[in-house]
Amino acid sequence: MIRNVCRLVMVCGLVLMTRQTSWAQDSIPYVPSPMYVVHKMIEAAEIQKGDLLYDMGSGDGRIVIEAAKKYGIRGVGIDLNPELVAKAKENALNEGVSHLVEFRAQDGLTVDISEATVVTLYMFKWFNNAIRPKLQKLRPGSRVVAHDFDIDDWKPTSTVYLDSEKNGHEGIERPHTLYLWLVGASEKS
Repeated sequence: MIRNVCRLVMVCGLVLMTRQTSWAQDSIPYVPSPMYVVHKMIEAAEIQKGDLLYDMGSGDGRIVIEAAKKYGIRGVGIDLNPELVAKAKENALNEGVSHLVEFRAQDGLTVDISEATVVTLYMFKWFNNAIRPKLQKLRPGSRVVAHDFDIDDWKPTSTVYLDSEKNGHEGIERPHTLYLWLVGASEKS
């Protein structure tokens, strides 16, 4: 009897711990990057033939799809929302790149990104901080591009400011910041 109670308590604890991660990610709203910012993110990543791009929080798939269209590279979009994953798959099919890309309804903090050579993020800072150890373990030369939210204790290799008033980027409604890290380029903190 005591053994069964212990098992029940352990199972309930595991379910609650798993659900806690999901609750935190459920609170991340879907806010699509403007296409101008998407193009700048792809440009900042200096994508090359043979790259494999992972977009964490891929939403409707626009970053993965644009990179596949422009450079012919493979890409993987990860989003917790199955409806957005279905929309991204439909968008890839409509854009003629479904053979190059895939979209998965998965927890971005638990997915294996070790094969990525480019990772894009438009996630809250807490998510970026949580995934940082995985990012820093990517192959040297891999690129990470984050939109608006940096990563604590990891100095970016470069920062791009997109602001219509200061930098002449017309058509931008609000300023955007892109952070680029080149894995292995600087000392890891």
